Amino acid sequence: MSISLTQEQVSQVLQGISIPPQPQIMVDLQREQVSPDCSINRIAELISQDVGIAGSILKTVNSPFYGLKNKISSIQQACNLMGINSVINIVNALSIRSELSDEHVSSLNKFWDSAMDIAMACTTIAKQLGIQSPDEAYTVGLFHNCGVPLLMQRFDNYPEVMVASYGCHNQRIVDSENHSLNTNHAVVGYYIAKSWNLPAYISEAIADHHSCAAIFANPDYPKIEKKNLLAILKMAEHICGNYKIIGNQTEDFEWQQIEETLLIYVGLSHYDFEGIKATCLELGLGSSDYFDQ
Repeated sequence: MSISLTQEQVSQVLQGISIPPQPQIMVDLQREQVSPDCSINRIAELISQDVGIAGSILKTVNSPFYGLKNKISSIQQACNLMGINSVINIVNALSIRSELSDEHVSSLNKFWDSAMDIAMACTTIAKQLGIQSPDEAYTVGLFHNCGVPLLMQRFDNYPEVMVASYGCHNQRIVDSENHSLNTNHAVVGYYIAKSWNLPAYISEAIADHHSCAAIFANPDYPKIEKKNLLAILKMAEHICGNYKIIGNQTEDFEWQQIEETLLIYVGLSHYDFEGIKATCLELGLGSSDYFDQ
C-alpha cells in the first residue's frame, strides 16, 4: 500500500545535494502526467533514464517517511511503493527547482547520455553473467558518475581536469582530480549515494569505481556484492566507450590495467568478452567505430 507525501514532506526529503534533471525527461514526465492513460510503469521507465530524478525517488523511498527495513535500489519498485501521487509531487518539485542555463544543459549532455547507456549495458552484462541483480547493476551504472555534474557546476575548469585525468596512464583518475581540485567525482558520488540512502555496497562501489586495480588483484577481497558490481560496471564503461565520451581519449588506460584480473575474476575468456560486446552493440550500446578498432 502506497503512502502519499505532501509537498512539504517532499521539500524536506529533497533538501541537500541534488543533480539537475535532464530537460527532455522532465518534458516527457509532464506529458505523461496529463495523459488520460497515465501509468506508474511508464513514469518509472522515464525516471530510470535520469540520474537526478531517480536519485530523488530513491532518497525519498529510503527516507524515514516510509520506514522500510531494507533499502530499495530499484526505481520500478520505489515508484510502485510510493504511488503515483507522491512520485508526481517529486517530479513537479524538481521541475520548479531546475533552472539550468543553456550552457549547463549542453555541458551535461555527455554525462546524461553516458549514464543511461552504461546503466543499460550493466543490466545486459549482469543478466549474461548471472552474478548480480540486474536492477542493482542498473542503479550502479546510472549513478556511478553522479559526482560529475556537481563538480561541473562547482569548478569552471572541471571538464578540462576530467579530460586530463582520463589521459593519465600512470595514476588513478581520481588521483589526478585530487591533485587539481582537492576532491574527485567518485568521493562526491559516494556522499550523494549515501544521502539518497542507497545500500552501503552500492555507495561503496561508486566510491571505488576508479580504484579497481587493487580490488581485482586481491583474490581474498571480502565484499563480493561490491566486487561483482564493479566488475559489471567496468566492463560496461569500456564497452560503451566512456573513456572517449567523458574522457576524450583514444585509449582506455584504466581498462588496460584491470582487464586481465577482472576477466579472470568473472570467468570470461577474451573471446567470451567479445561476445558480450557484440550483444551490447546489437542493443545499440557502444558505437560501431569502437568495435571496429
